[in-house]
Amino acid sequence: MKVQSIRPLQKSLGLRKPAEWAPHDATWLSWPHDLESFGEGLAGTEQAYVDIISALHKSERVELLTSNDSMLKRVSQRLSNEGVDLSRVRFHIYPYQDVWFRDYGPTFVASPTGKIAMVHWIFNAWGDKYEELKKDTNVPLFMERTLGFETLRPGIVMEGGSIDVNGAGTLMTTEQCLLNKNRNPSLSRPEIEGYLSHFLGVTHFIWLKEGIAGDDTDGHIDDIARFVSPDTVVCALEEKALDANHEPLRQCFDALKKARNEAGKPLNVVPLPMPEPVEADGRRLPASYANFLIANTVVLVPVFGCPQDEFALKALEPLFPSRKIIPVLCRDLVRGLGTIHCVSQQQPCLHLP
Repeated sequence: MKVQSIRPLQKSLGLRKPAEWAPHDATWLSWPHDLESFGEGLAGTEQAYVDIISALHKSERVELLTSNDSMLKRVSQRLSNEGVDLSRVRFHIYPYQDVWFRDYGPTFVASPTGKIAMVHWIFNAWGDKYEELKKDTNVPLFMERTLGFETLRPGIVMEGGSIDVNGAGTLMTTEQCLLNKNRNPSLSRPEIEGYLSHFLGVTHFIWLKEGIAGDDTDGHIDDIARFVSPDTVVCALEEKALDANHEPLRQCFDALKKARNEAGKPLNVVPLPMPEPVEADGRRLPASYANFLIANTVVLVPVFGCPQDEFALKALEPLFPSRKIIPVLCRDLVRGLGTIHCVSQQQPCLHLP
């Protein structure tokens, strides 16, 4: 899909993207089915979804895409057998290609009156890497019909996993992704910032350099660093000096230590360990504990069955005193080159303050 011609932006829309810890009405997911993505790990990926939905549905609704009626029946029966209250899960039938809802789904924003709207970016499958997955750029059209929310279309390529906000005006991203010529080659950095400011209500930007090994998204921020409060960010660090992730993550950490928030104040930067390298079919996978999801009462953290799991969970616990940290085994899910944050998209509550 081609990017629409760029026009000068008008005055501010007054929109803002809430921080992930703001109250949710629901979280959106797409049930996994693509054997090309998960191969022999599909069964384990489905179990990860059961664990995710089991944890989420107790405090927020789950909006779940299934690709056809037979999948809906099978999945609903499995969830029921696992003790999930199906009255807390709303099923939808839509012919989606894969599960990466964070990237092809809309970005939810709040208007000045607190009402929720959606920003529908163009999804080009991470720089035209997977032609068959580009169809998922139409998922927000289905959601628009379903939810009835006002929908804005900037006409540029953007993925939800490439940005993270603190809800107070600061946005964090990477040069490797947003400045990549396979996204918006006609846009300069100031122009990209202009679009993000206009549609997400951010006023301050933190640009990190590059992402982790094995990441086919060209350096999405949600595998590197995440806001956990308006002035605190966790950043992945790799201790092994010879590991491919060591130097890039060290540069990101050092940059964050020097960064400021929208008020000009230093950030509290908390180190988060990296797991042991996870591989499948001879390739390095982008396993990272930073790909967690902050929900209403829980924080779902990907774990990979290695010793670092425990250290990562302990590092996150004091940062979320009002939420329960729940590990979800994602060794099979990461075969698709993403984990919990990549497959989910939170829908903020209506009438946010």
